[in-house]
Amino acid sequence: MGPILHDLPAGTLGFVSEDPTPVSDSPFRSEPSDRDTAPQFVLPLVVRIERADPPARTDALETAARAVLTILSDERSAGDGPWAQAVRAWQDARIRKVVRRARGAEWRRAEALPGITVTGKAAEVRVFPPVPLDGWPKDLARLQVSGTDLDDPEPPVEADPAAPVLWLNPDLGMSAGKAMAQAGHAAQLAWWELPDEERAAWHDAGFPLAVRTADPARWPALTGSGLPLVRDAGFTEIAPGSCTVVADHPALREEPYAPGGRVATRSE
Repeated sequence: MGPILHDLPAGTLGFVSEDPTPVSDSPFRSEPSDRDTAPQFVLPLVVRIERADPPARTDALETAARAVLTILSDERSAGDGPWAQAVRAWQDARIRKVVRRARGAEWRRAEALPGITVTGKAAEVRVFPPVPLDGWPKDLARLQVSGTDLDDPEPPVEADPAAPVLWLNPDLGMSAGKAMAQAGHAAQLAWWELPDEERAAWHDAGFPLAVRTADPARWPALTGSGLPLVRDAGFTEIAPGSCTVVADHPALREEPYAPGGRVATRSE
């Protein structure tokens, strides 16, 4: 089985960290480890939700996932870049993501802070460099986590099987904010699993991806496919141990899609 991400508590929507860590300190373990004693950071994401014109749910989920990929690949997050130290500290601890909402003047204040705004079809999500868990900028700290319930006016079109797809568990009901964080986790896991050339190709293409709810009959095959899997610890919204998202990137499949559209199971 591929890497598994455990969504942990502490008042956030989700935790992730890097895969190439020794098993004794795996970021995918829910047991206490040295990561819990390190200074804790959080990756803030803010979705713009205007009362008169909220984004579609799927558009917001896809945009949030691309926002996470965008900051991970940004040159300011690497080497001696201005965000690199915060990103490294974030990855050394139990990496948290928090999705908040903003509108009007709140959004304008958020846009004035260092970060990156990623746009979808209509959705706008701004991602910020990690901040200390207890050191949020006041213009972000005052924003609400709740109230990110969004709908799709029309059913999303069928996902292209040749493109990356983040498959949501069809048996779970998650708020849009929760689902945005989970989609971000899955995209991040896929990013870490990819070889350098595939990362570069994905980046250069603008991080195309789709977020879709899996067919119930296909979900067991997806979770057993060896593809990156997000598993929730059950501290917010859903039951402990729930598998929330599978990151299905074509480069991570052992074999191409079969004519029936199933993902080939990867052997250990």
